[in-house]
Amino acid sequence: MRTVIRRRVTRMISAFLFQPPLPISPKHQYSLLPLTTTQRFLTASHSFRTLSTKSIPNMQDSASVSYLSQREAAEIDETLMGPLGFSVDQLMELAGLSVATSVAEVYKPSEYSRVLAICGPGNNGGDGLVAARHLHHFGYKPSICYPKRTSKSLYTGLVTQLESLSVPFVSLEDLPENLSEDFDVIIDAIFGFSFHGAPRPPFDAIIRRLQTLQKRPVIVSVDIPSGWHVEEGDHEGGGIKPDMLVSLTAPKLCAKSFSGPHHFLGGRFVPPSVAEKYKLELPSYPGTSMCVRIGKPPKVDISAMRVNYVSPELLEDQVESDPVLQFRKWFDEAVAAGLRETNAMALSTTNKDRKPSSRMVLLKGFDENGFVWFTNYESKKGSDLSENPFAALLFYWEDMNRQVRIEGPVERISEEESENYYHSRPRGSQIGAIVSKQSSVVPGRHVLYDEYEELTKKYSDGSVIPKPKNWGGFRLKPNLFEFWQGQPSRLHDRLQYSLQEGNPAWIIRRLAP
Repeated sequence: MRTVIRRRVTRMISAFLFQPPLPISPKHQYSLLPLTTTQRFLTASHSFRTLSTKSIPNMQDSASVSYLSQREAAEIDETLMGPLGFSVDQLMELAGLSVATSVAEVYKPSEYSRVLAICGPGNNGGDGLVAARHLHHFGYKPSICYPKRTSKSLYTGLVTQLESLSVPFVSLEDLPENLSEDFDVIIDAIFGFSFHGAPRPPFDAIIRRLQTLQKRPVIVSVDIPSGWHVEEGDHEGGGIKPDMLVSLTAPKLCAKSFSGPHHFLGGRFVPPSVAEKYKLELPSYPGTSMCVRIGKPPKVDISAMRVNYVSPELLEDQVESDPVLQFRKWFDEAVAAGLRETNAMALSTTNKDRKPSSRMVLLKGFDENGFVWFTNYESKKGSDLSENPFAALLFYWEDMNRQVRIEGPVERISEEESENYYHSRPRGSQIGAIVSKQSSVVPGRHVLYDEYEELTKKYSDGSVIPKPKNWGGFRLKPNLFEFWQGQPSRLHDRLQYSLQEGNPAWIIRRLAP
């Protein structure tokens, strides 16, 4: 019996977790929206943001992670599908999703879009079929090589799902001679941990071909690199040398021999009773992620790190004549794309000595009058702006290859506006604004929490929490915009909007990248 330790959350749970974001009412999209309690909680000087899949990477030292023998893996398999009530298709879906998210963590579709999933006849092959489906929805272009199909309904259903998405199936005979010319990533989903003996045709020939690959395409092995012994690893030297290994449930003993740069763990479902019984030491998963990196990240040559952008052209005759309307258009598109914290912006200020400083803040409203954010007036940025009331804003929307720079003079908004926004915030955030003497030195977190608890009790009767006099909003009145769109070969589009004295009309110029 082969690992079931790598399969899927139930369809209902998957459907719930991965629903598209709810639409935002245009009526409120740019207003000074109050934050929900799940979005903000008190910290020393800023709000703590709930971690997401793409937030802080969670890396576990491989030496502290448990490794399973073949017998233990089979026993856990039986326990999951027996008394714990998991089905094969549930766990297979989880496995495939874990593989797909691991691939997406490292190999971005902008550079590694062409994926070939080579699937064996068993459950490991099913994992590969599921992974290919998810990668299709992630923006990749997968193809399937599935030479030994099974007639079981679970697998025929997976094939039907892929065919409905027009994902091509490629026979062994039609595989290109040089795989590196047609594919960027190969998913090795041929054999799993229950495989014994030497690979037989046609998989022996496939493994030999994969052994000859150099740097491209990269190889991602599902749970066990095909041809390896589940406990002894590639002891005969006839297995695949993958660039990424996605272990499922827990790494198998052979994973200790893995020397590639990327080792991930997938399978976020192990019940505490199973972990306790087998004394499993497993890393925690960040946010809503279905995978977690094991071991140290690979050493990288920083000078060689680059992305080749592919984007629609940004042309002068296609943009709005008013830069606020153009910003609104791009902001709309970023929100619709589901980007996280679209309103996050870098705020740069300088003091009277012309010493610059930058930090991330959240835009809370914009219109033809300017761009608004809120802060403590006695903070570093507040102090800078009192000495030199000019600033620059930078929005960076990575997934869309876009950034927007905005410059101009800054002024405080009215006390009435600040009061209205302050009292629209969650009560915890209001108390946090009182507690945090932003940018001042504190002896420890306990000081903040003690005062927070004290004020929480004081206002537990629901009475109005007064806004601190030193807390309020700023508005930047733009006199310059720059819209940047990443393009291939660093020939980026840069359109600058500027004002000339005495002329209210915006002038649009193209700048060299």
